[in-house]
Amino acid sequence: MEIKTFGDLIDWTRQLHSHLARCLQASAEKNSNERASALLDYISRHETLLAKAVGEFESQADPKALNTRVYDYLNHKPIKVGESCDTRFNTLDFDDISREIFAFHDQVMDLYDSLIGKAEIEEAKTLLEDLLALEQHEAMRLSSQIGRMNDI
Repeated sequence: MEIKTFGDLIDWTRQLHSHLARCLQASAEKNSNERASALLDYISRHETLLAKAVGEFESQADPKALNTRVYDYLNHKPIKVGESCDTRFNTLDFDDISREIFAFHDQVMDLYDSLIGKAEIEEAKTLLEDLLALEQHEAMRLSSQIGRMNDI
């Protein structure tokens, strides 16, 4: 997927969360550590819901913002439909999974944050700020839930 507009960027983010959800679910079934498997299953469901929430931005956002070109898009490599899953989650433990997931979310939030300052129209800036707020809220919620799981 080539990212040319903010609409493409949102679609890419939705696909990224969906892809991660599918991969984590597959790894949950293969990870022999019960705690790690439960965490992967939980995060998979969380990513599925987050993909749906990001998808809502596609349907509800201002068309002017969605059609705005993204000129300074960093050189990220978007996932391709059918791309194979990263199998490292099959063997990671609870703490390593947590670190990997938060690093993933940090990258998405950093991308949005960097693009906010480069947005040329107010509608695009507002859209990115809303997406960033969603990602931040969901990362905090995920952190809280993982913390509770770790306490058990």
